[in-house]
Amino acid sequence: METYITRRERFSAAHRLFRSDWDDAKNLEVFGPCSNPNWHGHNYELFVTVKGPINPQTGFVINIKKLSGLIHERIISKIDHKNMNTEVDFMQGRLASTENLAVAIWQELEQPVSNLGIELYKIKITETENNFVEYYGK
Repeated sequence: METYITRRERFSAAHRLFRSDWDDAKNLEVFGPCSNPNWHGHNYELFVTVKGPINPQTGFVINIKKLSGLIHERIISKIDHKNMNTEVDFMQGRLASTENLAVAIWQELEQPVSNLGIELYKIKITETENNFVEYYGK
């Protein structure tokens, strides 16, 4: 029997939505104020959902502290209070949208989660109280 468990983490980060091959006017037209050359930021919530069988000895799919530690090591320590466009290794070469962030976080966590004997099921990122992205892998 597969069971799903989700861990929520929080982080704050700055970013700018822009394409360097477009001028500021085109970036403003497409991305609006999110293309501000002086950046802007959000207080994000990250939800990492994994799935697997319940271990009959522990009653857990995974010890949630172990999952939290993995998320902190691979994601939070690299992104919290950072600029996604300039300081976050796993966002280099990507437009810093929440959609691309969800994919990048999946790519950072998929193999380490698998190494724990469970599967990554979903990444959900809440950017504002009204906007969130969910990514389920390939």
